[in-house]
Amino acid sequence: MNTPKTGALAEMILRGVGGPENIESLTHCATRLRFQLHDGTKVDQAALDALDGVMGTVPQSGDRFQIVIGGAVAGVYSDIVNLPSMSKAGKPAAKSDADVKAEIRAKGRGRFAWLDNFFEYLSDSFRPLLGVLLGASLIIAIASMLDAFGLVDFRSADKSATWVFVDAMWRSVLYFLPIMVAYNAAKKLKIDPWVGAAVMAAVMTPNFTGMIGSKTPGVTTTTNATLGTSESVAHVFGLPMQLNDYGGQVFVPLLMVALLALVYKGLKRIFPENVQMVFVPFFSMLIMIPLTAFLIGPLGVWAGNGLGSGLSWLNGHAPIVFAIVIPMLYPFLVPLGLHWPLNALMLQNINTLGYDFIQGPMGTWNFACFGATAGVLLLSIRHRETMMRQTATGALAAGVLGGISEPSLYGIHLRFKRIYPRMLAGCLVGGVTIGILGGVNTEAFAFTSLLTIPVFDPMIKYIIAISVAFFTAMALVYFADYRTKEERAQVNAERDAAAAEKAAAKATVPAQAVKAEERELVTVGAGTGASAGSATGSAAEGKSLELKAPVAGRVIGLGEIEDPVFSSRALGEGVGIEPADGRIVAPVDGELITVADTGHAYGIRTADGTEVLVHVGIDTVQMKGDGFDVHVKAGQKVTAGDHLADVDLDAVRAAGHPAVTLMTVLNTAEMTSVEPRVGQDVTAGTPVVTVRR
Repeated sequence: MNTPKTGALAEMILRGVGGPENIESLTHCATRLRFQLHDGTKVDQAALDALDGVMGTVPQSGDRFQIVIGGAVAGVYSDIVNLPSMSKAGKPAAKSDADVKAEIRAKGRGRFAWLDNFFEYLSDSFRPLLGVLLGASLIIAIASMLDAFGLVDFRSADKSATWVFVDAMWRSVLYFLPIMVAYNAAKKLKIDPWVGAAVMAAVMTPNFTGMIGSKTPGVTTTTNATLGTSESVAHVFGLPMQLNDYGGQVFVPLLMVALLALVYKGLKRIFPENVQMVFVPFFSMLIMIPLTAFLIGPLGVWAGNGLGSGLSWLNGHAPIVFAIVIPMLYPFLVPLGLHWPLNALMLQNINTLGYDFIQGPMGTWNFACFGATAGVLLLSIRHRETMMRQTATGALAAGVLGGISEPSLYGIHLRFKRIYPRMLAGCLVGGVTIGILGGVNTEAFAFTSLLTIPVFDPMIKYIIAISVAFFTAMALVYFADYRTKEERAQVNAERDAAAAEKAAAKATVPAQAVKAEERELVTVGAGTGASAGSATGSAAEGKSLELKAPVAGRVIGLGEIEDPVFSSRALGEGVGIEPADGRIVAPVDGELITVADTGHAYGIRTADGTEVLVHVGIDTVQMKGDGFDVHVKAGQKVTAGDHLADVDLDAVRAAGHPAVTLMTVLNTAEMTSVEPRVGQDVTAGTPVVTVRR
């Protein structure tokens, strides 16, 4: 089954979530569509899960619903929002008295929707930054790779202007991360996001940070002789204010915006609408900038440092326990979208310690996940499961190159219960390995992929740990299978039955013996041509005809062709030739009854009524003539050896099609015998099939 185009998929998704009238809002992240619905019970989850192009679905509380698409999510999102019917979406649903009472009762009963809201707040504050974080991590990876090969001293204190500029390319994301997080958090809480960004920016200006350690009047700096650390305090309006560099902080903007939302919405209730645009932002900034500088900022730094120190203590005193807990925890956090708080801690560690120790163990989970996907891919190739092969290939590419695990999780792992235990075994072995080796650190926030390996230190320990995790999970999935024996037997039987049914259906009637786009080629024996064949048939009985190779190459039997139509002889007996060049010639004297517009197929009828098909490549009709230079036309008389076409074999193979050239006798059933000669290397014009009437 082919994956539907994104436009068609958009319409089917829209129906599956209950129609546009049921959509309150729609956003998307790197892999998922995120719906806020009026009524979650209207979702047809089974129908959505069955759609090609949908990797999985995730119902959530509060009528929220997620649909996992993968890398094509932006295109599907765009198609959905541009559907004409979406003009009916985004309108608040009318609430009855019963609805209002039910909501109040639900709040009073203390349900766990608040927990979902909390994690949604954290996730939505970071999720839109996925692209720039990934971009920054790859810039760091490239620089670290050059450093590893000794081409540049990436960590030198006196780098040239060139490398200072390269540093700015990735530090821009990490340093100004608090402003970006504040913007997203404010947007999530439905207040002016620019106010959130402005409040956070106020404590990150050069004027503010320049006071740290300076001799500015009113600023005092003390040094802790034991720890060697210094602390600056500014006396503002007579009050002491601890000075911090908030670059890279994530807890400060999260705490600040949560309080800002209360202030902002309270001010909107106070001021009339006609003056809100001026006074609500003004008073919000007037209140929140001092609160952030005096209270929330130091509190956020303290909270972030405390969490980081706690994990650092565990990593220092029980490194194996820490290295096991992290990769074993992630497989359960990521599907629920609860992994962003740990990602925030990684950023906090880099900002405060100068390095992070969580990403190393986390990498073993990612590679165990990708290893399990690789095991599924190998099994899909072995068992000829086309759809699973396509799904696993895309998921594996997204993983090992981009460090994104959702396509693997939703497209494969969560659908087959036998995969998760084997993937967890890979996580466990990888975690134990990295713990025994003494842990791995990184000075950068990096998505754990093949491209970011150089940012980890010691790199060799990291490579060993992720390799062990990858190959353990891959081997366990491959040798144990992700299906039970009964499921495997049933799936393989259904596959074989479908192939046989398809071949039998095509062999029933000559006009049905070829793919829809090639049916015209089987009409060489129809109409007046059929009469001519029957008229000459009696006179030709007992005679033999030699069909010559239409191209130079190695002759093989039709049974070796990876196409059920040809291998089942539905198009008659004949041979395949693995071509040595792209010059195609006529195999016999006759008339060209059919020449495909795309140049990939030719139907020839001989004087005695033998119908011969020359077909260049498998499924090459999809190339629409690209790479085919045709020298003949339908109705033309040809002699064996006449030049039919030139084919660019490299273009055929680059398009993903086998280049084997087929020659079959379409009306084999009318012949006494059709005898192919296989297993030889031939030049064009060498006899390869004997036809006896």
